[in-house]
Amino acid sequence: MTKTRSMTDVAYDIMLEQKNAIPFKKLWEEVIADLKLEPETASEKIAQFYTDMTLDSRFTSLKENKWDLRERHRFEEVYVDLGNFDEDEDEEESELDEEELEGENIHKVDEDEEY
Repeated sequence: MTKTRSMTDVAYDIMLEQKNAIPFKKLWEEVIADLKLEPETASEKIAQFYTDMTLDSRFTSLKENKWDLRERHRFEEVYVDLGNFDEDEDEEESELDEEELEGENIHKVDEDEEY
């Protein structure tokens, strides 16, 4: 019985052997070589592989599109605080002057108008 390995499992094994971060392109080339994927099949699967890598907690994305095993990095090195994104957006909206907004994308309705 032949056991089929997932693309991310193959990537994990490759990274264990590498001992350091690897550019995504090089990692992908090694994965398709290991799985013996045809070029057409590989081009159809690259987006899924990237998505799977992003969602798999064993991996972390680093600068310059390099990937590594999360266990090799301290939390502070790989953590991205997403909580600040909404706060920044809210601050920008609250800074808008109400006079600038008056008349833009607003349809004033006459109370006597019937619809």
